[in-house]
Amino acid sequence: MYQWRKFEFFEEKFSGKVPEDIAGKIQCCSSGKGRIVLGCDDGTASLLDRGLKFNYGFQAHSSSVLFLQQLKQRNFLVTVGEDEQIASQPPAVCLKIFDLDKMEPEGTSTSSPDCIQILRVFTNQFPEAKITSFLVLEEAPPLLLIVIGLDNGSIYCIQGDIARERIKRFKLQVDNHSDKSQSSVTGLGFRVDGQVLQLFAVTPNTVNLFNMHTQAPTRQTLDQIGSSVTSVAMTDRSEFIIGRPEAIYFYEVDGRGPCWAFEGEKKFLGWFRGYLLCVFDDQRTGKNTFNVYDLKNRLIAHSIVVNEVSQMLCEWGNIILILEDKSTLCIGEKDMESKLDMLFKKNLYTVAINLVQSQQADAAATAEVLRKYGDHLYSKQDFDEAMAQYIHTIGHLEPSYVIQKFLDAQRIHNLTNYLEKLHEKGLASKDHTTLLLNCYTKLKDVEKLNEFIKSEDGVGEQKFDVETAIRVCRAANYHEHAMSVAKKAGRHEWYLKILLEDLGRYEEALQYISSLELSQAGVTVKEYGKILIEHMPAETVEILMRLCTEESELPKKGASSGAFISMLPSPIDFLNIFVHYPHALLEFLEKYTSKVKDSSAQVEIHNTLLELYLSHDLDFPSISQSNIDEGGNDLASSKSVSNGKAISNKKDVNDEKGRQERRRKGLTLLKSAWPSELEQPLYDVDLAIILCEMNDFKEGLLFLYEKMKLFKEVIACYMQVHDHEGLIACCKRLGDLGKGGDPSLWADLLKYFGELGEDCSKEVKEILTYIERDDILPPIVVLQTLAKNPCLSLSVIKDYIARKLEHESQLIEEDRRAMEKYQEESSTMRKEIQDLRTNARIFQLSKCTACTFTLDLPAVHFMCMHSFHQRCLGDNEKECPECAPEYRAVLETKRILEQSSKNPDQFFQQVKSSKDGFSVIADYFGKGIISKTSNGPSEAIGSNSGSSGNDF
Repeated sequence: MYQWRKFEFFEEKFSGKVPEDIAGKIQCCSSGKGRIVLGCDDGTASLLDRGLKFNYGFQAHSSSVLFLQQLKQRNFLVTVGEDEQIASQPPAVCLKIFDLDKMEPEGTSTSSPDCIQILRVFTNQFPEAKITSFLVLEEAPPLLLIVIGLDNGSIYCIQGDIARERIKRFKLQVDNHSDKSQSSVTGLGFRVDGQVLQLFAVTPNTVNLFNMHTQAPTRQTLDQIGSSVTSVAMTDRSEFIIGRPEAIYFYEVDGRGPCWAFEGEKKFLGWFRGYLLCVFDDQRTGKNTFNVYDLKNRLIAHSIVVNEVSQMLCEWGNIILILEDKSTLCIGEKDMESKLDMLFKKNLYTVAINLVQSQQADAAATAEVLRKYGDHLYSKQDFDEAMAQYIHTIGHLEPSYVIQKFLDAQRIHNLTNYLEKLHEKGLASKDHTTLLLNCYTKLKDVEKLNEFIKSEDGVGEQKFDVETAIRVCRAANYHEHAMSVAKKAGRHEWYLKILLEDLGRYEEALQYISSLELSQAGVTVKEYGKILIEHMPAETVEILMRLCTEESELPKKGASSGAFISMLPSPIDFLNIFVHYPHALLEFLEKYTSKVKDSSAQVEIHNTLLELYLSHDLDFPSISQSNIDEGGNDLASSKSVSNGKAISNKKDVNDEKGRQERRRKGLTLLKSAWPSELEQPLYDVDLAIILCEMNDFKEGLLFLYEKMKLFKEVIACYMQVHDHEGLIACCKRLGDLGKGGDPSLWADLLKYFGELGEDCSKEVKEILTYIERDDILPPIVVLQTLAKNPCLSLSVIKDYIARKLEHESQLIEEDRRAMEKYQEESSTMRKEIQDLRTNARIFQLSKCTACTFTLDLPAVHFMCMHSFHQRCLGDNEKECPECAPEYRAVLETKRILEQSSKNPDQFFQQVKSSKDGFSVIADYFGKGIISKTSNGPSEAIGSNSGSSGNDF
């Protein structure tokens, strides 16, 4: 003990005297509820407030107060004292319980708390003895357990609701020694561990432990040496403390624990906030000394010489000593900052660290002490130990404070250690990761770098910023380490970037892509496909095929087939990677279309394929390399030139073959992607036409025009190249109206040959055959058209004109005969009308036309020479039943013709589509549809009213 350092961690708060209202000798005391209760030998109990100010006192017992204890859960005071009885009998020892919340008037000026229970301690079953110790345990309100230690080695126990006297009494026997001085119970202590209740009991010869949770409490002897002085206490860890002259002993349920060799007779023991309080008789000075021990840090936190101490207790966060002369001393603990300043001034940093840790200070305060200790060691150039302290501050001290102190190259090992710990605790930023990896690379500590990056426990993924680690390792040429980090973190783009850009391991990159999930593989191919296509085109195309087709083996665990197909990427997504490699793109798209027939991107794929097929040249121009021998000899220059020409010619031949093959495939694609059952093709028609025009692909252009029924554009293509034979063959195929063709093509063809300016008699004769057959053009138009070609003679059309004139003559003769017939019919009709108007009609029919019976009156005769009984006509006497249907049909035809005259669009459409528009107009006039010219701009071409030929 004498080697322990002494510090003044406590200070005197105040001192004084016990209030004069307390006249008797203080025999016992208790604290709690923010006040102190003192029991005196005159039977009074006094309550003192903060600052030891007298509150009130009352007569608890008539003779003296031996023991008292203030309860914590309820505001009760339990006292044991002597009460006077009859004068001839000794005082009786009674136990009383006072309710401090209830006051009852006593006299006029004072009041005392209500005494809710009085019990005699000693009965016939529990013979009287001297009380040496007293303790109360609040089990569960209102249950109490009161234990009373006697000088005969017995312990009287009173348990239950004592206020209502629902109790049970039982006795525990500690020691039954004949000499009472050796069997007296000098100390008691309760230990509560959950539902387990245990009682420590001390005699001069033994230390005992009673298990109170059993039906019959059992005793266990912990030590054969006890204490004859009432100097016991309980720690906050439920350890029982006993003071003996040679040392202070700690006991637990399994026996004696540690002991501290503090010499001197121990008069009072206590426990306060982890400190051991002890008042003992110092043999060196012969005076009483009060010490406060910090057992964990092995130091004396306070030491003071005092006079004879009567009582020691703790309240209001202070330690209160009451001396025999009724003087008081209040000692309080200094704040943590003051204690640390005291230690810092003496450079006792280890003591300061132990102090804050033992008193469970917050982590920030502990870190501040460690920082100051580290600064102290750093100033002494003890860098290793300083770093050890700084490491303990991680999480509370800004890392830059420590890092800037150790940036010197000579202290890079310390900095590396600090940064490692920073990463282990997950508090490192990107800059810290960069710095640590740079430290490893500067030290060339590959083993540590491997441990940091390639740790198999998987914690590395959270220890540092992945992207930063990859970037630093790449910069330091630690590519394998960078790849390991990227692979573990799932950063596939970084992994491939290193493989392709730094290491050039293209085959390994392709294998890695094949092992990825479907979506991730697609993303990586989009990003690095250009490099892969450049170096390994065939393998890359194979990867893309597995990505884009249903046979993909990339997703090892997929959903249903429908969901899987929808997940497949489209080839269109990867077109950009083929920007400089059209041959590879052509191969990829051809393979894809051969496997997938119903892709959602068919139109885009076919457009791209058409562009590739019809392109004039798929090879990009490259820089020519000179062929010079190693010695720079020019003798072989002519040979190299000739060889170059041969190679060039061979290449041209191959290019031409490839071009023809591509065009053949392009035409096949144009036809296969536009089957007859589809109205629109599976490609962009406008784009296809543009591509065919740009690349002079006549076959494709003709197919597209024909599919779009642009027949005039078809023959225009033949006209541009002066393909007369093909032109006529095309017109034969496309100019047949019966097969959906356009007969006007022959007129265009005739116009073409009429303006050709060369002899084309054979072609013209053939054309005239079809014009004559279908009566496409009038002869006059044919003559006018062919007259423009000076190379054609009249003999070309001589036979055609003769046949047309003969035919026209026949038509004229037929028209003349028809005209004469119509004139005769008209003359007859006029005469009949005149006759009806001027002469009477004689009806000589003798039978009814309807019933064929003899005609009798009343009868009805019609001008059409039909007669009927009136009864056979019914209600309809205005028209002849026999002639009415024919008449109605004529009227309906007239109505329809008049209605059609109101639709000019139909009229013009018939004029346009007819071979002879004049005949259509004449027909309209002949039917009387067009009767009068309009009187205004708002009138229609024909009106509804009929007219005769004179009106026209």
